[in-house]
Amino acid sequence: MERHPEAFGASLEDERLKTPEAVGDRLTRSNVFGAFESDDLAGVAGWYRLSGDKMSHRGGLWGMYVRPSARSRGLGRALVEAVLSDARGTVEQMHLTVVAGNDTARHLYEKTGFVAYGVEPHALKLADRYVDEILMIRRPI
Repeated sequence: MERHPEAFGASLEDERLKTPEAVGDRLTRSNVFGAFESDDLAGVAGWYRLSGDKMSHRGGLWGMYVRPSARSRGLGRALVEAVLSDARGTVEQMHLTVVAGNDTARHLYEKTGFVAYGVEPHALKLADRYVDEILMIRRPI
């Protein structure tokens, strides 16, 4: 978040203000996966199921991150595949957003079966600029 604030919907400041209980609540509503190199956490990704009768067929991939030193080794793909495998049989489709211009992440998602279906203009506002987000879906998972 600190190095690439445009890549995350939440700001570092917002995340720092969250109580341990709020973080725990988010984690109890999500399934989170980690990729390790030796004993070091090299990447994470999570997913959650939307609530309500009309939306519970949908899942959302969130928090996808691989440390720069661990990239280009297949960890990102493994994390996405772990999310999809875990969600299979629970939801019918998986949604995500990726910042416009983050071509590396977008290509990863495309390689794992996601397709773009729209753009949300000015989805994020940083201090001095706006960032668009590409909306992506994988259906079926």
